[in-house]
Amino acid sequence: MTATYTPKQNHLLAALPSADYKRLLPELEHVRLELGQVLYESGSGQAYIYFPTDSIVSLLYVMQNGSSAEIAVVGYEGMVGIALFMGGETTPSRAVVQSAGPAYRFRDSLLKIEFERGGALQHLLLRYTQSLITQMAQTAACNRHHAVEQQLCRWLLLSLDRLHSSELTMTQELIANMLGVRREGVTEAAGNLQAAGLIHYSRGKITVLDRSKLEARVCECYAVVKRESDRLLSGRTVRVAHHS
Repeated sequence: MTATYTPKQNHLLAALPSADYKRLLPELEHVRLELGQVLYESGSGQAYIYFPTDSIVSLLYVMQNGSSAEIAVVGYEGMVGIALFMGGETTPSRAVVQSAGPAYRFRDSLLKIEFERGGALQHLLLRYTQSLITQMAQTAACNRHHAVEQQLCRWLLLSLDRLHSSELTMTQELIANMLGVRREGVTEAAGNLQAAGLIHYSRGKITVLDRSKLEARVCECYAVVKRESDRLLSGRTVRVAHHS
């Protein structure tokens, strides 16, 4: 992890024009997000929006019986708290820190003022929201139509894309909760990937050993999400190979 922290380690903040960035800078508070920390609960208000720099936040849809399933992951490419500027104020999802690390946060009242100002920040946040909606829709389709092993590959690759390392700290039970599947299914899928030399799993740490082979096994959902995110957030067309 980088020793020197800067808001520009978040891609949305880095993409702001210099004048906008300088205006926001004094209001951005550096924080450390801890594993399992809940940034907001389903149905509750949000006091801050968060811009991860080397951490991952999982957005989970929570059922009435307390069970949950992940609908999206957010890392340094984005931000947490779109309900604040989309007019909803609250959301039925829960935001939980999936990978601990640094982030910057910004007060809700200030964000509303900045968003209503229009211009670059508003444009960036709306483009990011579109990419997040794509990820949510694709996750729903993937969880319905693809095998647990393919879902696990998608989850690993999306998480890696949002971190600066090839190692994830995550138990199989938590992964099962994220994917909304039985733990036995995740254990079997992770075992298959480890036997094939794609990952190493030990004591709650997953290290990806061969990313190219992981990409060869993943379903088409990963490519769809990555291509749309790259298209919307980098302003250039990025081609991603499709896998079936």
